[in-house]
Amino acid sequence: MKIETFEKNVIFNDTITTNVILETPFSKEIRILLKCGQIMKEHKAPFPIIVHVLKGEIDFGVLGEVNRLQKGAIIALEENISHDLKALKDSVVRLSLSKGDNVARVEKAANI
Repeated sequence: MKIETFEKNVIFNDTITTNVILETPFSKEIRILLKCGQIMKEHKAPFPIIVHVLKGEIDFGVLGEVNRLQKGAIIALEENISHDLKALKDSVVRLSLSKGDNVARVEKAANI
């Protein structure tokens, strides 16, 4: 059993910050910290993902359609769906990845 928190050491920087908070036999739970105005440009994931806004507010673009996600909102996407994020407030976002996905891909998408 592992117990972790998304609340520890939340510091918003001039670049988007990603951290693996928990890894299980079936998933990787990643925290993405976005300062107000920061953008993750359009990208795709090779496996299904779940995005959960733990704090703040983001615009989450999916195939050109913008969805306003506020604290508590959660969205699931199938693999290979183009999406992007823009922080409207300082935001803490939980990203659930398949175990087969690569964390380096997320870090690259955060810093394009």
